[in-house]
Amino acid sequence: MHRRELFKQGLAASVGAMATFALTHPLTSKAQVQSIKDGKFWPDGIRLPISLSLMFETGSQPPAGASTPLGNFTPPPDYYDMPTITWYRYGYTEGVPRILDLLDKYKIKMTSHMSGRTVEMYPERAKEIVQRGHEAAAHGWNWDNEFNMTADQEKAFIQRNVDMVLKVTGQKPVGYNAPGLRGSVNILSVLNELGFVYHIDDVSRDEPFIVNLNNGKSIAVVPYAVYMNDIRAYEARYFSSEQYLTELIRSFDGLYEEAAYRRRMMAVTMHDRLQRPEHVDVFKNFLNYVIKKPGVIFMKKIDIANFAINDKRTIREDIQNVYPNVPNFVKKTT
Repeated sequence: MHRRELFKQGLAASVGAMATFALTHPLTSKAQVQSIKDGKFWPDGIRLPISLSLMFETGSQPPAGASTPLGNFTPPPDYYDMPTITWYRYGYTEGVPRILDLLDKYKIKMTSHMSGRTVEMYPERAKEIVQRGHEAAAHGWNWDNEFNMTADQEKAFIQRNVDMVLKVTGQKPVGYNAPGLRGSVNILSVLNELGFVYHIDDVSRDEPFIVNLNNGKSIAVVPYAVYMNDIRAYEARYFSSEQYLTELIRSFDGLYEEAAYRRRMMAVTMHDRLQRPEHVDVFKNFLNYVIKKPGVIFMKKIDIANFAINDKRTIREDIQNVYPNVPNFVKKTT
């Protein structure tokens, strides 16, 4: 099948960029080489797509009590937490420009999940992300607890996000990431009503798949990877920089090996405020490692979702199988 039939809404451009990475180094196994050439699991010689997410959420955090590395602090009521505000503001002032420059250097495109409040506060940065060729996706209006909203509240919360991103950037988001990955029990029905193509709030697979909804429609899943997330490394202090780089490489190596005989993808999540010089240097070392491998390409999430939707081999699961024991996903509107 021709790539134009497989890839709608822009993947053809991504495939063109892939040529600089795929099949530039020989593999030891002839079978592996033939598998890549045949496009057994992905088209056009792709062996392992890597999907990068940049969370653009400066200013969408709670006014007080948001997590920082500034030490334990219980603010008094109505305290205006200036140090915390500046911790998050770093994403706008320094973090986003720094990571955009690095991605430009490597000719890599990614998906940026944008909080609506952030886009409203910093429209020029949101525009810049899209103007530099990256996908604008939705990330809720702010960090409010989406998980306990009614369907109507959740729909309004997400629609406000979509409207702001579209107004500022000219691009309508079709991919969604709920704050903390936790939408309400109605989230997939709400996303379907709002016309979303995919969401990423699922950590159950290492490949894209389709969820069949109760209304006869479906939504694509481009999975999230919890451990490949810079918050765990830096803000939560689970890893040192060296350990995080090791984890990134180990995850890549495992997925790359499996990609010889099954469809795999890798997801890496970055946050605007964490794109500090030492962290971006770690990420640069990771890029230098993976781009040497045959068949590696960086893909926006919409491109992965569109491929999954149009490939008959994509795994398709009914919503009750993905979320067992949840009663019918009936909307809660009161």
